[in-house]
Amino acid sequence: MSAGPEAAAPMLPARWFDGLSSKPRPVMVVLQAGAKGPSLLLHPLNEPGAAPQVFTHAQVGWPEAWSDRRPQRRVVVDLRERGSLEVDAVAAWYSAWAAAGARPGVAQRMQTRWPLLLGVVAVSVVALGLFYRYGTPWAAAQLTRWVPLGWETRLSGDLLQRLDDGFLKPSKLPAERRAQLNARFAALAQQAPHAAQRYASYRPPLKLEFRSGMPANAFALPGGTVVMTDAIVQAAADKGISDDALVGVLAHEIGHVVHRHGMRMVVEQGVLNMGLGLALGDVSGMVSTGATLLTSRAYSRSHEREADCYAMALMGRASLPTAPMGQLLLAIAHDEEDEARKPKGAKPAESTAPAAEPASAPKAKDKAATPRESSPVWSLLASHPDTVQRATELQQGHAPHCAR
Repeated sequence: MSAGPEAAAPMLPARWFDGLSSKPRPVMVVLQAGAKGPSLLLHPLNEPGAAPQVFTHAQVGWPEAWSDRRPQRRVVVDLRERGSLEVDAVAAWYSAWAAAGARPGVAQRMQTRWPLLLGVVAVSVVALGLFYRYGTPWAAAQLTRWVPLGWETRLSGDLLQRLDDGFLKPSKLPAERRAQLNARFAALAQQAPHAAQRYASYRPPLKLEFRSGMPANAFALPGGTVVMTDAIVQAAADKGISDDALVGVLAHEIGHVVHRHGMRMVVEQGVLNMGLGLALGDVSGMVSTGATLLTSRAYSRSHEREADCYAMALMGRASLPTAPMGQLLLAIAHDEEDEARKPKGAKPAESTAPAAEPASAPKAKDKAATPRESSPVWSLLASHPDTVQRATELQQGHAPHCAR
């Protein structure tokens, strides 16, 4: 007569706290192999001849080892609603557990093997970095499809109101000058293709606003509103650069609008920090962060390139040159260089710059621009590609990354 599997498995002394009494019951524990993992049998010592209490693999909260070099003094086994079990023979328990077919999970292997833990941490960091760099922009681009234009327009109005309540001031340009630029903007908007195939049905009403209170800049808000500052209009006049440069700036900002870059930034921030539901649902929550987001974050390199390519295509469609736009970009960047090189105690020519940097006007990254990195810098367009490179592409009217 052969011995069964229970007879072959070692019996370990233990204490069973069954939850019915504060006094533990002495038992002998047997671990047996099963199809889904080890099962546990309890033989009460104070009940000779009684049938063992059987616990399947799923009914047991199996303990994990924290260190191979420093094993715990006792093993505590969670028996769910039937109490818990304490085993003092730690080494014998894990030996019987392994003999019954148990395999440590990833969590336990990480707890007992530092190289594995460091490897998992490294992979997690890389995965999170890739998700932030590529995953969230892709997700934001897809989710933005479902943002209604009415919601976006409402958000844009609230954002502009917050900016007006902050550092933006009413325009001081003569009404005739504003009307002249508005007419050119309207003519440009009529020529504008409804760009991105991704948002083929997106038809926002394009609107131009003028403001003062910040240096030379122009930026687009979600929903079709483009804001141009008095300072950029004055900068073009001071440099003797034609209005075609300002029209090119507006074409670039229209590119941000039709590609929905601003809205994608808001949704991306929602995906990262507040979750998908908040990003597409609670307008009030988004407004509270949207103004800061759109005035302190630069567009990504891909967004800027898309807007540049769109501007060059739109200007070509309207039979307008893009070279003046490149000239204005370089002129403003050089002015920033000169301002940044001034002694710290020198009084600035104009102190209208707000504390936050506009989304569409981050630092111009020129090779000779290292002094500017320690001070707020304003430029015509976000220049994640090098300023000189972008100006050259604008003067040529085409860039290698733009589809012909």
